[in-house]
Amino acid sequence: MRKGRDPDTGLAPYAALESGSRGRRYPEDPADYRGEYQRDRDRIVHSSAFRRLVYKTQVFINHEGDLYRTRLTHSLEVAQIGRSVASALALSEPLTEAICLAHDLGHTPFGHAGQDVLNDCMRDWGGFEHNLQSLRVVDELEERYAEFSGLNLTFETREGILKHCSIANARQLGELGRRFIERRQPGLEAQVADLADAIAYNNHDVDDGLRAGLVTIDELREVALFGRQHAVVAARYPGLSSRRMIHEIVRRMIHDVVTDLVEETARRLADLRPASIEAVRHLGQAVAGFSQAREAEHLELKKFLRSRLYRHERIEATRSGAGEVLRELFGAFMQEVTRLPAEYRDAALAMESASGPAGRARAVADYVAGMTDRYAFQEHARLSSLGAV
Repeated sequence: MRKGRDPDTGLAPYAALESGSRGRRYPEDPADYRGEYQRDRDRIVHSSAFRRLVYKTQVFINHEGDLYRTRLTHSLEVAQIGRSVASALALSEPLTEAICLAHDLGHTPFGHAGQDVLNDCMRDWGGFEHNLQSLRVVDELEERYAEFSGLNLTFETREGILKHCSIANARQLGELGRRFIERRQPGLEAQVADLADAIAYNNHDVDDGLRAGLVTIDELREVALFGRQHAVVAARYPGLSSRRMIHEIVRRMIHDVVTDLVEETARRLADLRPASIEAVRHLGQAVAGFSQAREAEHLELKKFLRSRLYRHERIEATRSGAGEVLRELFGAFMQEVTRLPAEYRDAALAMESASGPAGRARAVADYVAGMTDRYAFQEHARLSSLGAV
């Protein structure tokens, strides 16, 4: 019997109640004073993969500046938004937070450019997708516990981490992959975490883009979400410094979309009245979401950032060079596995013995994907000095 407060107290019937959890892959005794989802969150925070996020790219490569978002700070911001929404909707805050903190654990160095390169390198061996890699990290790659590999998280946290999955991969994942085959929804905490991710990167990439000088306030004033808040801030605080103005606008943008998300999701819940998380899973569509008007504005901002920031020639040039670093690292390790550190070399040889070249490739991908930006550059320099790249 677990001591302390019942973690389901005060939650809605459609929340992910711990009393109805599908549990862990390897049974464990309950913690004395923590709920199971709190325990998941704590394991994620203490993991090596989580710490490495501090030196992994969000938009700007690590060495470009200390104040830009990294995967770690992004994940913390996602978790803050997710917790706020979960609390307002009487959902499980610890579960929502755990999913938010873990959602990028499998991301490569150098952001989406790194993922694209690694997916191309792995094309003949099943490809690479950071969302599936995040699950692989928490299920297999973390080495912390004596009795099992990975973090042994609850089904509900793992469900939330796996936002997307091909049918082919889903068939290999048992119960966790079934919802993709049967086209079912995840629980509401997972839905909220997914939207919190989108809110965080949309709004904070505005801040980073302005800080870098790659987009301008005048350009963004033409985007409805930004323009509306800019008009309010400019009228209320004439003469405000640029830095403070940007912060005021961005925080008001976040408040705007988060409020809309809470109110629209609450309206849908009142209409649908799901009696449990299983009822949520079997609905034909996601319950959490924006109103039609706010969804259109959210997508407008997303499209603006894609065309004006993510595809900016400076970003593209940096990503191209960084991507080539990963391509050469992957090729060098595939060519000669002894170039890997001992523990990764042994894993690669074992996986190759079991699955052939696909096993070796997956082990190499695990090693490369786990690198931080700066470690990838260091490894590339090391192999260059050996004439391996």
